[in-house]
Amino acid sequence: MYLYNDQDNTLLRERVAQFRDQTQRYLAGELSDEEFLPLRLQNGLYIQRLAPMLRINIPYGMVSAVQLRQLAHITRTYDKGYAHFTTRQNIQLNWPQLAEVPDILADLAAVEMHAIQSSGNCIRNITSDQYAGISPDEVEDPRPWCELIRQWSTLHPEFAFLPRKFKIAVSGSANDRAATQVHDIGLQLIHNAEGKLGIKVLVGGGLGRTPVIGQVINEFLEPLHLLTYLEAILRIYNRYGRRDNKYKARIKILVKAWTAEVFAQKVDQEWQHLKNGPNTLSSKDISHHKSFFSAPDYRALSSQIDPASATQQHISHADKAFNKWLHRNVSPHKIPGYKAVSLSLKPPGVAPGDATDRQLEAIADLAERYSFGEARVTHHQNVVLGDVEQSALYELWRELKAHGFATPTIGTLTDMICCPGGDFCSLANAKSIPVAEAIQRHFDDLDYLYDLGDLSLNISGCMNACGHHHVGNIGILGVDKKGEEFYQIQLGGDAGSQAALGTVLGPSFYAQEVPEIIDKIIQVYVERRHQGETFIEVYQRIGVQSFKDRVYAKAA
Repeated sequence: MYLYNDQDNTLLRERVAQFRDQTQRYLAGELSDEEFLPLRLQNGLYIQRLAPMLRINIPYGMVSAVQLRQLAHITRTYDKGYAHFTTRQNIQLNWPQLAEVPDILADLAAVEMHAIQSSGNCIRNITSDQYAGISPDEVEDPRPWCELIRQWSTLHPEFAFLPRKFKIAVSGSANDRAATQVHDIGLQLIHNAEGKLGIKVLVGGGLGRTPVIGQVINEFLEPLHLLTYLEAILRIYNRYGRRDNKYKARIKILVKAWTAEVFAQKVDQEWQHLKNGPNTLSSKDISHHKSFFSAPDYRALSSQIDPASATQQHISHADKAFNKWLHRNVSPHKIPGYKAVSLSLKPPGVAPGDATDRQLEAIADLAERYSFGEARVTHHQNVVLGDVEQSALYELWRELKAHGFATPTIGTLTDMICCPGGDFCSLANAKSIPVAEAIQRHFDDLDYLYDLGDLSLNISGCMNACGHHHVGNIGILGVDKKGEEFYQIQLGGDAGSQAALGTVLGPSFYAQEVPEIIDKIIQVYVERRHQGETFIEVYQRIGVQSFKDRVYAKAA
């Protein structure tokens, strides 16, 4: 992980003192709501339906055991004893008191964390792949490049008040697990035919009211020009992006209006003033940032041992639960003898992505004992221990069960993404959490879930799409019809390398109808699939009409 230096720590301390003064002035009536709004937003503070909400950055998803323990302390001391992991590798507090937020920020700064630019019309938290640095299919570790962008973008004076919020994701693997194609800027680290590292640059992706897949504007950018090229993109957006209508202010609207070709030309023209300038990266700059992400002290372990047989001596043949968990929650690692383990935050009856203060402390303990003191937050609102010796998997599984992290459903229908929805968010049209829970209860047969295979289901409580419903294989959107909550179903979305936006199935449904509607959709998939086909593959082959016919068929 990146370790803060004296300059970093001084910046954080000064930022906390600045916001403490701003908060005191607001509470004393010296600042109006309008004046305080941009100040609190750029420190991660929202005013939600029932209380303030504080969003805390976890850059590219990496979090240490020390930081997890501090987060546990903060949720216990300043909140209601739990926090919520988001789809952008952040963590949120839903019940802080406004007067205590500066104290929370001070506690965060003590462990090299902050909430700077986690909201507002600025460059938000830089996100990446939860398996960055450890995946066998990785071209290049994206974390050093994320860190370079994070440092460049944090408190950048030119981009503090963009037309709208701005999100950047970086992927370093052949299989895009960072959803780069639905970000304002998506960066894909690639090798050319000669094996030279380059960056494919996509611009204009995003979800919300106008979902768009990003378009390539540079097929192969030399890495040393990364920051100057990003600056050219942001300058064009800052100059030409609309500010008269917030619903048309995202960069995707500008790219769509101009076309990607014209946008790329504008960027190239601006880049000529920046290329080879002060922000050009040197090999020393790149090496310095890579030094923070060197490999931990891995042991030399055999690559021939299968994880199941490695622990079989400790397991009875009747212990099917472990084998199910092994199949669903354990992923390959590039180092022989190691695995990545997903801790599920989706047990039935719990809001997806929530973790209590005790669970945060438990993750910290487990990270120290099994994964070199580090954990990773995923886009699917789970947590990963990235460097677990495969011989320790059974022991780890037993501990995960005790803490509620061993639900063996990663990648299945019930491992759903879900925003907080109307239970918390003032923007939401409908509740998300009760619908998620109802679906989990309806599909509680693990054997059936495993038979269905990989299937993503995403739920958003409004068109802002914090639950990424547009790119779920099955997407659910809460809508308001004359004061009543309804739910619209979409099919065919995908956030991976073959990114796609879902198609609306038809008229929306009451909340109590949703589980049965999902069941009907799944029935069509089961009936029409060929051997080995996933849900998204069947959808792409047969289209939406067969699903629509089943769902809206009238009873005889």
